[in-house]
Amino acid sequence: MTLFGRRGSLRHARLQLVLAVAAVGVAVALPVVLVSVGGGVSAHELHDLENAGYQIVVSAPGLHGIADSHSLTERMLSISGVSAASPVLSAGIDTFGASGGPTAALAEGVIPAEFLPTLGPSENGLFPSPLPLGDPMDLVHFANGTYQGHATLDVIVSSPFAAAQNLETGQTLYLGPSANRSQAVGYTITGIFGVPPNLLGPIGAFAVVLPLSDLQVITGYGPAATAVVPDASDTIEVAVAGSVSADPSALSSVEAQIQRLVPYYGVSSLNQEATELQQASGVLTGFYLALSSVGLTIGLLFLALVLLRRVEADRRSIGIRRALGVPGRQIAGGIVAEGLFLAALGGVAGVVAGYLIVEAIATFATSTVQEAAQLAIFVPATLAAIVGGVLALSLLASAIATRAALRIEITEALR
Repeated sequence: MTLFGRRGSLRHARLQLVLAVAAVGVAVALPVVLVSVGGGVSAHELHDLENAGYQIVVSAPGLHGIADSHSLTERMLSISGVSAASPVLSAGIDTFGASGGPTAALAEGVIPAEFLPTLGPSENGLFPSPLPLGDPMDLVHFANGTYQGHATLDVIVSSPFAAAQNLETGQTLYLGPSANRSQAVGYTITGIFGVPPNLLGPIGAFAVVLPLSDLQVITGYGPAATAVVPDASDTIEVAVAGSVSADPSALSSVEAQIQRLVPYYGVSSLNQEATELQQASGVLTGFYLALSSVGLTIGLLFLALVLLRRVEADRRSIGIRRALGVPGRQIAGGIVAEGLFLAALGGVAGVVAGYLIVEAIATFATSTVQEAAQLAIFVPATLAAIVGGVLALSLLASAIATRAALRIEITEALR
């Protein structure tokens, strides 16, 4: 067959070829978009896990569900191989400047000396070191659970918050549990920290960090006599020594010892989370390809119909060639070559279209979708595998057309 038609062929022969390429291209563009964006998001999450700073996390169900956080921290620090244990309490509070109404902010209560060692390298550099929050271990104010000790009343604020509220180091910022200013207590701003995109949650731009015991008193999750959860935190992030982090069996041993300390809480290592994320990523990739198989099937069926139509249009030419003794394998080779060429053109067009779609989404879509698209990764091996799969499947379309060509009766074709 002649690839782009010959004189006397149907007027729309070239249009059929263009449509066949377009159908394959559209079918390829869908898995390119899904796999590149999904893979990029998974790779980003894995990178965050690998650079989290801590290796083990303790969590509990419910709101601020980890009780006795100060004592648990001390007990965890006594475990061989543990280098830092950082309980973190997150809560929404209201802040007040020298004048004006309340401003909502996300507060993080931490033990100053333990917080920075559990941050990843990119986050650690955003905070002043050491944290200027008074008592490093937050034990003076805590006072064995009485909260009667001296409170330093220091706070550090995020740079976006400081810029928006014209806050500077040395000023007083009032923190309270509600919009009632009379319940607020004055804290001295002792530092300002930066905010990476994913730190402290989606509302973390307006954020403050203060000693754990101070935030527990503000929110009512401190003294045992009044708190639903005494000495509460949301998580305890545990960092281990470098030799332990590189040894899976040693890390599992530390994790098991921590689990024995808190049998009713959840304890997981980032190795487990990374493994689960990789497995989930593999499942999602399979799902994306299965979802795309419908489009690929339609595109290849269209390719098969076009090849069949080409065979039908060239019946006389095929009959003459067979009458002249041209082997059937040579005729079949021509059909297969044409099918592969059209599939290759469609595959390349689909990869380019998928890339342009992702770039358009990353530029013009809404914030959440845009952020996901900006994480897209176009892995050449994956794209080549998708195109290679389309080429392999095009052989089925070519086989259908080849079968039709070889079943043409020579005498009928020459009439």
